[in-house]
Amino acid sequence: MNLIVILNYLGNIMRIEGAAMLPGLLISLFKHEYHTAYAFFLTIIFLAAFGSLFASFRTKQKEISHREGFFIVGVSWILLSIFGAAPLFLSGEKQLASFLDCFFEIVSGFTTTGASILTEIEALPMGLLYWRSFTHWLGGMGILVFMLAIMPSSGTGGSIKILRAESPGPLVGKLVPKMRNTAKILYMMYIALTVLEVIFLLCGGMPLFDSLLHTFGTAGTGGFSIKNDSIAAYDSAYIDGVIGVFMLLFGVNFNVYYLLLTRNFAAAISNSEILTYFGIVGASVGAITLNTLKLFGGVGKAFRYSFFQVASIITTTGFATGDFDKWPEFSRCLLVMLMIIGACAGSTGGGIKVARLIILYKSMRNSVQKMLHPKSVKVIKMDGAVVENRVVAEINAFMLLYVVIFLLSCLVVSLDNFNYDTTVTSVIACLNNIGPGLGLVGPTGNYSMLSDLSKLVLSADMLLGRLEIFPLIMMFTPMMWKRSR
Repeated sequence: MNLIVILNYLGNIMRIEGAAMLPGLLISLFKHEYHTAYAFFLTIIFLAAFGSLFASFRTKQKEISHREGFFIVGVSWILLSIFGAAPLFLSGEKQLASFLDCFFEIVSGFTTTGASILTEIEALPMGLLYWRSFTHWLGGMGILVFMLAIMPSSGTGGSIKILRAESPGPLVGKLVPKMRNTAKILYMMYIALTVLEVIFLLCGGMPLFDSLLHTFGTAGTGGFSIKNDSIAAYDSAYIDGVIGVFMLLFGVNFNVYYLLLTRNFAAAISNSEILTYFGIVGASVGAITLNTLKLFGGVGKAFRYSFFQVASIITTTGFATGDFDKWPEFSRCLLVMLMIIGACAGSTGGGIKVARLIILYKSMRNSVQKMLHPKSVKVIKMDGAVVENRVVAEINAFMLLYVVIFLLSCLVVSLDNFNYDTTVTSVIACLNNIGPGLGLVGPTGNYSMLSDLSKLVLSADMLLGRLEIFPLIMMFTPMMWKRSR
């Protein structure tokens, strides 16, 4: 592997992370949170110094291979989480006395999971609250995609290889011929939707700081709130509706927004993944509304809470307006299923992704048909385009690894001897980047009571889920380290 190019990328990533911490530093100074400000200052200086050193390395060979792209993405996300946890640890907060807890919290932030070890969120300094939520926004679209958008491309094929390694979904491509322009377009749409949500929340009476941080959580489909009771603390149907709608919008494949911007309305409206996504949402909201009618005492209230929670869970955001762990068993089971399904490919959401499930279904259907008609030739199509056999094979491999990782993680977490709901849904929530699960890790609980081993495993699950397994798995395979011939 080309070590110089890798160090150059890592250096730029460190500098971007340092710059992203500056608002947290300024907020801490403005609010006289001097211990927190000092923690940010030390971290920023370190990132700026070593980032500039690594970024200064130059080589004529700027093109990177596929394995270098996967390696850069995997290492970048691990380093981002380690350095991102530093301000929390150095702040001296009692809730953040363990570096592993700080690492868990920031991994949860960057991977847009929203699982937290904090027992008193509102007691945290405002500077740390900002940084904690802003990691959602950075991690949602991808910090490497952000780097590609603001910095010159390192090579013709390097950018697309990094995008494919970091972006969620089985099918990743360019919106326009130049990869850097694709990254810019993605972030322009991302920023536009972010600003729009902030405006809507301000119109609903939510304070500016609260509006900004909850928008970060919505945009990244992360779910960190600055309130102990999450969105329920505002007790506003308007705020519930705004956040619910925007969660669904951020769960949509951003390629569809590009189709709308280029006035290709027919392709956008007929997109099979979008139709399936909103079909699942509509059916789930209807089913849970009916199932919770007695609990809420009326259709209006049942619909309000059902719509918000379905939007939050299928987009893997994790915000809550109530304790859905106390809902009827049917509703709880359906929400767990939505956790696994997840949002659309190419969105900021987690989970398996709707596109993968569509392709798996079509692959299964073709296999059954070939059993009946062995000589028939069948191809899988998505929106008129043929899905390559390579993509189908990758999806099958992804699903196998997903199941293996899930089962092994459940076994490790079960050593803590908590109940079944807590053990299984904590893994589902972290591997699919949801945040809250059921039982002790439900919407009114947190992950603080888990052992260090479980926190470490769940941190790895969050990273595996956000990067969709392959970049991190490849780092530990012999093929990654073999010399190419």
